[in-house]
Amino acid sequence: MTAIDINTDLSAAKHRAEDLFRRKRLFALGVPSVIGAYLIYIFFAFDLPGLAQRASLENAITLAADSWSHKVHVNRDNRSGDITYAIEGERKGTYPDGMRPDWVSGTEGGLTIDLGAGHIVRYLPDRVTEIDVPGFQRITVQAEGRSLASNLPDDLPDWISATTRRIGITTPEGRITLTGSRSEVFNYFPGWELFWFTLDSPYYGQGLTAILFGDRIDPARPNIAGAVSDWWNNAMWRHKDVAWAIGETILMAFLGTMGAAMIALPLGFLAAKRFSPIMLVRAATRRLFDFVRGVDALIWTVVLARAFGPGPLTGALAILITDTGTFGKIFSEALENVDQRQIEGVASTGAKPIQRYRFGVIPQVVPVLLAQILYFLESNTRSATIIGAITGGGIGLMLTQAIQTQKDWEEVAYYIVLIIAMVMFMDWFSGWLRGKLIGRND
Repeated sequence: MTAIDINTDLSAAKHRAEDLFRRKRLFALGVPSVIGAYLIYIFFAFDLPGLAQRASLENAITLAADSWSHKVHVNRDNRSGDITYAIEGERKGTYPDGMRPDWVSGTEGGLTIDLGAGHIVRYLPDRVTEIDVPGFQRITVQAEGRSLASNLPDDLPDWISATTRRIGITTPEGRITLTGSRSEVFNYFPGWELFWFTLDSPYYGQGLTAILFGDRIDPARPNIAGAVSDWWNNAMWRHKDVAWAIGETILMAFLGTMGAAMIALPLGFLAAKRFSPIMLVRAATRRLFDFVRGVDALIWTVVLARAFGPGPLTGALAILITDTGTFGKIFSEALENVDQRQIEGVASTGAKPIQRYRFGVIPQVVPVLLAQILYFLESNTRSATIIGAITGGGIGLMLTQAIQTQKDWEEVAYYIVLIIAMVMFMDWFSGWLRGKLIGRND
């Protein structure tokens, strides 16, 4: 090799190195620019400034607090003077006659509500309400028809909102709402009250030891049987309805997944080139798979709900239709990769085509099929929650109803905990079943 050739090679290598360096530099400069431009587009396309302006941190804090606490209402009807005590303000949580919280004292002619830390509310005669808040003047409000007259100053702190029709006071110890027709005091406490027994149950306030080992509380029933019955039929938390809804959700996922698998398996043979030599049949089957799985299960849910009405069966059909396309594609690809020698071995015994598929093909693809079916069963359990909210069935419906009320956020938290537990159980169960059927655990 001559010196000229060496110089030529060195020059070419130098140009290649410079070109590579230039491309890397352009790439290093271009990628951040593209990412930055995309983030700017997202910032304006999703109206993040407007979202931040509309967001209410106070409302978020209130909802978060309601998810792990409960409130007891002390209400006075300013027209009749009647006073009621109720947990969460519900009729099912109303205190029976002669029973009231221990932080309320006095009579209807002069009732004193001690919210703690020096916060006192007094229901006085002639529809007068007095409120003591530490560090602030005593507030006196008189209900006059639909209007309110008060001694509030013009310059109000941010924890008081006042008009001539409504006064709202929010403190760390509780909340007071006054209108011309009604005076309400909300006192907050941690925990999910009445989760086990409602106020009308003889087991309310009884400890576990008293129920298990103590004397009979209800003369008509044994303690354990009576306690289980009252808990199961709890009108506030509706444990019986919740259990039924959980069962509906799992049933939707099971019927949809297993039905899709049974339909997709024979169709998978039609879509596999090795078992379906007619190109037109293969193409038509694959396009069918693309069509049914190309439309999301939520869209199928809306369409089927309009066609057949709401109900768990509609949700199961939506899952079945979507998963039929997904399973068909997965199964056909698994069938394409089977070992031909096993099929030939079965054929050498004189087996017919159906028998070749049964004994030469199915045993090879069963592990893949079962693994996919069990995975989708677990995934569809989560999807059935959202589908149930649309079709009117399962735990998704109860969750949606609780969210829409905007007051029972402890029930929302309860349903979310149950959904997470349900998904965890299905994850464990599918893994255990997969290990038993396929011979290994994940």
